[in-house]
Amino acid sequence: MKHTRPKRIAIHALLITGSILFLFPFVWLVFTSLKPIEQTMKMPPEWVPTAFYAQVQGERMKVQKEHEIEDPSVILVAQKPTADPTAKAEPERMLLPVAKFKDGKAHVEYRKADQTLTAWVPAEVAKRVPAGHWLVREKVERLAQETGPALRWDCVAPDAIETRIEPAWSNYSLAIRYQGFHTVRLLGWSFEIPYFVLYLYNTLTVAVLGMVGVVFSSALVAYGFARIRWKGRDTCFVLTLATMMVPFAVTMVPLYGVFRALGWIGTLKPLWVPAWFGGAFNIFLLRQFFLTIPQDLTDAARIDGCTEFGIFWRIMLPLSKPALAVVALFHFMWAWKDFMGPLIFLTEQNTFTLSLGLQFYQSQHGGSEWHYLMAAATMMIVPVIVLFFFTQKTFIQGISTTGMKG
Repeated sequence: MKHTRPKRIAIHALLITGSILFLFPFVWLVFTSLKPIEQTMKMPPEWVPTAFYAQVQGERMKVQKEHEIEDPSVILVAQKPTADPTAKAEPERMLLPVAKFKDGKAHVEYRKADQTLTAWVPAEVAKRVPAGHWLVREKVERLAQETGPALRWDCVAPDAIETRIEPAWSNYSLAIRYQGFHTVRLLGWSFEIPYFVLYLYNTLTVAVLGMVGVVFSSALVAYGFARIRWKGRDTCFVLTLATMMVPFAVTMVPLYGVFRALGWIGTLKPLWVPAWFGGAFNIFLLRQFFLTIPQDLTDAARIDGCTEFGIFWRIMLPLSKPALAVVALFHFMWAWKDFMGPLIFLTEQNTFTLSLGLQFYQSQHGGSEWHYLMAAATMMIVPVIVLFFFTQKTFIQGISTTGMKG
């Protein structure tokens, strides 16, 4: 007993450590989804989402820290030359090192055609900035494709910047709106819904229809392998299992040709219709579970005049709920996160699933809006975690009893 307790403590400590390591990426994902974009790729990384507040041009507001002023500088108000001498340019505020301001004139750069030129122009000093101050800019929650007035900025002392722990919950609503809206016409009415909501609808359609199909078809085939005796049954079962060793890359091109001939490319059918023809792993899992159900039950049903389908429907399926739940959960999770299938068979944005839509966050605007991407990824992962949390008892029961003959 004395030797058993330390061993159990060591095993539990090892399991807890492993759980923390597996949980680490998800925690990082959630924290990153709540950060402003300037914090997402910061090195060394900052775990806690923070916000900065400072006085900018007479108004206290949320700001973004741009960079620290290394040399004494001045904030000037000057009018830069333009490529067109007849054009009237408005004076603008600019930050220049003290060395570039002499005798009331500022040494500025401006563009003319494809050249960068310099000139000394009259300027007024708005503020003198000592080294060590920070350049801060007004922080506005704005989508990448939206435009607006120029952001206000100023240079402030480090102790004048207030730091707060403030999660950016708006990242989630902006992530939903980020890819724009799709016009839907229904019963003579037209309304717009975010593409993210459309991705969610498409993913649920594929996952639910495929889940229903794979559970019914795999259970029906598994019953034939487990309870009905027919010539060549074992050989067909071995061939069915052998299909698990064929990688998707081998069947990808032939499948594409078949679906193109059927006119299904660009629709959701290639993603859920094949599930209605069963799956080798699911058939194996359910066959092993069916073998654990006593033969006497099915024999008694036959004596009472029940048909084979009646035995399958009224006896085998009700007794196999844990195994059926495992198959349903496996397929739902696989369809929910499937990326290769939608990438190959879907062509229009209004048919995209969530996994393909997430990839769109990285390429739509020529750059990655990491805070929106992480927020969208969190919204995609959380439903699966919640689903597994509420079904884990049935899931574990189905796995633990599969393959145990009774």
